[in-house]
Amino acid sequence: MSQLDDLKTAIKSRLGDLECVIGWEQGYDPLHATPLFIRSEADLDRLIIGPLAVHNLATYLTGWKGKKVGVVVKGCDSKSVIELLNEKLINRDDVVIFGLCCDGVVSQRKIRAALPADPGFVESVEIGADSLKVTVAGQAATLRLDDVRADKCRVCDTPDALVSDFLIGKAHTPAPAPSLKCQDEFEAKSDAEKFAFWQETMGRCIRCYACRNACPMCVCRDYCIATSRDPLWVSQENLPSENMMFQMIHVSHLAGRCTECGECERACPVDIPLMLLRRYMNKQVRDVFQHEAGKALDQTPPLLTFKVEEERINERGW
Repeated sequence: MSQLDDLKTAIKSRLGDLECVIGWEQGYDPLHATPLFIRSEADLDRLIIGPLAVHNLATYLTGWKGKKVGVVVKGCDSKSVIELLNEKLINRDDVVIFGLCCDGVVSQRKIRAALPADPGFVESVEIGADSLKVTVAGQAATLRLDDVRADKCRVCDTPDALVSDFLIGKAHTPAPAPSLKCQDEFEAKSDAEKFAFWQETMGRCIRCYACRNACPMCVCRDYCIATSRDPLWVSQENLPSENMMFQMIHVSHLAGRCTECGECERACPVDIPLMLLRRYMNKQVRDVFQHEAGKALDQTPPLLTFKVEEERINERGW
């Protein structure tokens, strides 16, 4: 049986006990997937997995709190589930986790850049072992999967779900994650160069809040400081300074909580490299608090707790 068949069998065995199971199906064209809410066995015919199934479905779990649901997760997605459990934002007894052993997903931005024509009308997509054949308006282009793989997959050290009730697929051999070239290049810039980079980049931001809405850990959307008028921290002016202020508030609220699932960057309609900020903040949290979000159950994020003295912060020596 294929990995997809095994997943369908596992879901079918628990579907009667659940309000729904959240998976993926083909989206508006063969190149895009979209979340699928499985409520009957007939819905299983639309279920897909693979490199196009990019969404982190853990984002939906807080909206179903109090109801019994199932969710299909990749390794990186499972870290978000763990973090939600650790912060008691969902209840473990209410969630059935169908974990996948993932071989990576694609970046739609990289696919668009690699195609010879604007992919406004995608006729077909054929997924091979190491390639993606995309036919756009009668023109076929074969892309190496490794060339269009999402950056998060290049540095992923958790390809298999860390927590699950069903684990589907062949487990990977653990391996250390390499560094990411774009991150190294960014951090090597001077402060002036970084400031100029973000000035230009944040000038593209349209403040649509797609990054916030796609984030599984951004759970206070109805009370978000970005849209509050009392107090007023961020105005609605579309200026690089105001846009950067919003992003700095966002990344600060995620310090020690961000699982680097990449949903913020994927959802951005103007391709702002938001993960540069997230990875940098996570690096500081690792260095100071020795903490990585979503790696283990029953861990409290360091900024959600209090110690009189932190072991790695020398407050008295200043």
